[in-house]
Amino acid sequence: MGEWGAGCQSTAGWSLVHNSPVFRRLLDRIRGLLLTDDPPWRIALAVAVGVFISCTPTFGFQTLIALAVAWVARLNRAATVTGVWVNLPWVTPFVYAGALKLGSVLLPDASGVPGFWQMLILGTTVVGAAAAIVAWIVCFSALSWRRRTRLQQRAGETGLGGRPAEAATAREQEPAA
Repeated sequence: MGEWGAGCQSTAGWSLVHNSPVFRRLLDRIRGLLLTDDPPWRIALAVAVGVFISCTPTFGFQTLIALAVAWVARLNRAATVTGVWVNLPWVTPFVYAGALKLGSVLLPDASGVPGFWQMLILGTTVVGAAAAIVAWIVCFSALSWRRRTRLQQRAGETGLGGRPAEAATAREQEPAA
């Protein structure tokens, strides 16, 4: 094992957690959720839904809401929760402040407590929708690129090069033994 792994295992606390059966089962389940055969657009959609939920004024319940929405919509739960966790606690006040300012621009006549909530909900909806669109584009592009490069690497490993369809065609043209 390299220096990084050796350094991590030399710490007594990390070694206890890292070697525990509960931790290993948890990691196996997370890997199983992330290594999905879902198409890139669907994983990107799950992340985008999570990002939208992270911008809503439901702080403290966002992960539960994301899990419920992912379950109902049959989206990848790990990807949806990952999208929620993009809006970290130290970023949230800035998101809410920006959303409130946007809401006050869109609803200039709103006042009082009801007006505050109307501005906040409208602002977080617009900010969340914009952030979700950006998240979908970024995730879809990154996942599509990663899958393309993996397919090209696998095709290169067969010695045929090119696309997987070319490799399949070459195998089909081989004479049967």
